[in-house]
Amino acid sequence: MASIHQRGDVIVSVGSKSNERGDAGPIRVSRRARRFGSITRQRLSIWLLLIGAVFFMYMTFFSVKVHFHGEKEDGMSSFFSIPKGGPQSYNITQYNRSTKGKVDHGMLSFFGVPKRGVDSNVSQRRRSPKHYPCDIDLEKSIEYILEPKDYLNFTRFELDYVEKEEESLTTSPYELKFAGHQTLEARERSFHAINQSLHCGFVKGPNGMGSTGFDLDEKDQKFMKSCIVVVSSCIFGSSDFLRRPTSKLISEYSKTHVCFVMFLDEETLQKLFSEGNVPDDRGFMGLWRIVVVKNLPFEDMRRTGKVPKLLAHRLFPSSRYSIWLDSKMRLNTDPLLILEYFLWRTKSEYSISKHYDRQCVWDEVLQNKRLNKYDPTAIDEQFKFYQSDGLTKFNASNPHTPLPS
Repeated sequence: MASIHQRGDVIVSVGSKSNERGDAGPIRVSRRARRFGSITRQRLSIWLLLIGAVFFMYMTFFSVKVHFHGEKEDGMSSFFSIPKGGPQSYNITQYNRSTKGKVDHGMLSFFGVPKRGVDSNVSQRRRSPKHYPCDIDLEKSIEYILEPKDYLNFTRFELDYVEKEEESLTTSPYELKFAGHQTLEARERSFHAINQSLHCGFVKGPNGMGSTGFDLDEKDQKFMKSCIVVVSSCIFGSSDFLRRPTSKLISEYSKTHVCFVMFLDEETLQKLFSEGNVPDDRGFMGLWRIVVVKNLPFEDMRRTGKVPKLLAHRLFPSSRYSIWLDSKMRLNTDPLLILEYFLWRTKSEYSISKHYDRQCVWDEVLQNKRLNKYDPTAIDEQFKFYQSDGLTKFNASNPHTPLPS
């Protein structure tokens, strides 16, 4: 029979089979006890390591600065790094271009960041600047706004677009392109305000060659031709989720007189279906009129997104005003108030938001390469082409600069 000896929380079992093999009972018990003790020490070591790791993670998360061997920063306390002189001794220095990014050695850090400079061993890290919303003095209601008459300085000329190309006019073999095959001479001529026909996307190939992309349903095209004021956006490649305009902040007049159009591909539409977003009988999701684009013209979704962003005048041929909204943004105000503030009040024809961080194409080129947004070789070729057209590096100090970026 097997007997069980219990010592506190340790239970030791001695089986009858061990005795049959000639193993002594007490020796068997002692071996198990030693093994159990070794396991206990290993578990204790693991727990101590886990507790230490959690402690340092806590310190890192709450930005608590720990000094070892009693070291202290000059003018700083040894734990929370509050300046010795108290909060009153914390100085804020406005960044100056002449300092070339260097920090004043007299600056004390209020949040536990050590001083940086030649006498510091802390490696400098580039930190992204924080950007906050700007205040815009919009009107309180659309009842107080009025579209000015005849304030635009139009140069009258007739403009038409190339709808179809013949194979004989291009190199052989013919290749379907959404933008067509524009020559450099035709491109140069397109910049002048004269009567002409020019390439502006949606170019069809010869008979039997098929579509070049961005195909729309006839019902959607009919709806888009009726739009006078348009707010549009797009999501391609299931790259984002649908952000609906804030309905309670938009007037009833705008809800009935402004077209809110969201361009989607079939992949994005199926994802919205799986999330429970289904258009109503009229094809709307909230205020958005859903327009499904088939046969996307480019494999790159960023490039495809430029079609509704830059060619709104082709998609909405009857519109007088159009507002483009990035898919990562939500419309939280009435679109007519936006038109009044940025166009009507200043008698402007075009308005675009200034980039929050960069003002020069040179910097934008480097950032696009760094983020691998497109083939670096193609970016360089296009950049050189812009420079050959006369693009120069932006100089904010030049008083004759026509634009702020």
